[in-house]
Amino acid sequence: MMQNKKTAIINANVFDGKEILGQKTVVFQNGKFISISKEVPVDAEVIDGRGCTLLPGLIDAHVHTSEDTLRDAILFGVTTELEMQGGMTRKGRELQIKDKSNIADVRSSGMALTAPGGHPDELIPKEDGIPSFILKKMEKMTEKEKKDFVAAFEERENEDSNKIDVTIVDGAVQFVRQQIENGADYFKVMIEEGTVMNAPGLPMIKTEVLKAAVNEAHKLGKIAIAHVLTAEAAKTAIEVGVDGLAHLFIDRPSWTPELIKSIADKRIFVTPCLVLNSSIIGNSACHVAKDERVEHKLNKDWKATMCSCFNTFPSGKMEDSFNNVKDLHDAGVDILVGTDVSVPMAHLGGLAHGVSVHHEMQLLVEAGLSPIDALRSATSVTAKRFSLTDRGSIAEGLRADLILVKGNPTENISDSLSILSVWKEGVKINLDDNANKVQ
Repeated sequence: MMQNKKTAIINANVFDGKEILGQKTVVFQNGKFISISKEVPVDAEVIDGRGCTLLPGLIDAHVHTSEDTLRDAILFGVTTELEMQGGMTRKGRELQIKDKSNIADVRSSGMALTAPGGHPDELIPKEDGIPSFILKKMEKMTEKEKKDFVAAFEERENEDSNKIDVTIVDGAVQFVRQQIENGADYFKVMIEEGTVMNAPGLPMIKTEVLKAAVNEAHKLGKIAIAHVLTAEAAKTAIEVGVDGLAHLFIDRPSWTPELIKSIADKRIFVTPCLVLNSSIIGNSACHVAKDERVEHKLNKDWKATMCSCFNTFPSGKMEDSFNNVKDLHDAGVDILVGTDVSVPMAHLGGLAHGVSVHHEMQLLVEAGLSPIDALRSATSVTAKRFSLTDRGSIAEGLRADLILVKGNPTENISDSLSILSVWKEGVKINLDDNANKVQ
């Protein structure tokens, strides 16, 4: 995908993923940054970024994705998505998106460790055979693609009928090894009792089994992340030794300060997914979907999804989530930008690929983080915590994933949506071509 031509972006205000560098000339070639200075190479194609800000490509640290939604993400400058349950492992990438262009890069946990009938089973429509939302997607496939997809689905169904018992230590350890053999880039466990999902009493994996699974992931050189939505679940996640929380606890019990101290002391990162918490308590993101910078990039299904919401825990308060994330940040906890976006369905509403990253940054600022801290959380901080050493910053030798936006999001975070150009590994993404495909 990389292009050989040398490109220089001049006169733009540069945020390198960590700090504001001011006006610099950023030069890239063969997919990598080769200089950040005041000099303009005579042999470069020059792009004038006057009145604009140059940012590293954004990273969404919590998605469930596909080729189509990776294409949606890059329209909004999200050049990397981190899948937190799904098929985009190394093997999956080889099968599904090898040599595909105009899509975001992706890493994946593979399938998460959860009890039979446990989360996210309560969110999946109960249908025989292939779910209707998948059948709808298949309408756009060629006959060969449909045949291959059905064969893969039937193979997965056969595997499911012969599942190992993940509720015991030996089975959970075997499950971890299975995910890593499939090319998982990290590992995820589910700690979800169900109340916040309006499904109390969901089956859960025992603590000692979770601990054995996390230990096995660490032995195999992978970090472990936990799904949690309550303070009690977060406490369990700390006990079993995870490296990160894939959500922010939505409640705020009296012992929250002790919980936050424990998270900070153990250097656990948190991906708040404030956009999800907002949806869970009953807020849609219709105002974001109707933004003139957004609307033309969303198809009707995603617009409808953004204008809906989970609404499974209406007694929750955004004030609690805002205070929790601000206290975590003030305690020195690494905060990552993530959304938990998946497929366009009304009961999973308030979210869409790409655009929800910008909404998340807006909510982080509303919670009390600075715009610069929010941008760090969507770039260099996430890259650091997931060992993505080739991206997340504008620096010599790193991947030339970057976004040129009008205005200055380091002062006004909403300007991150005023996207003029996106590059992935130095290749300019044809945003008009992609947007024209939106039906």
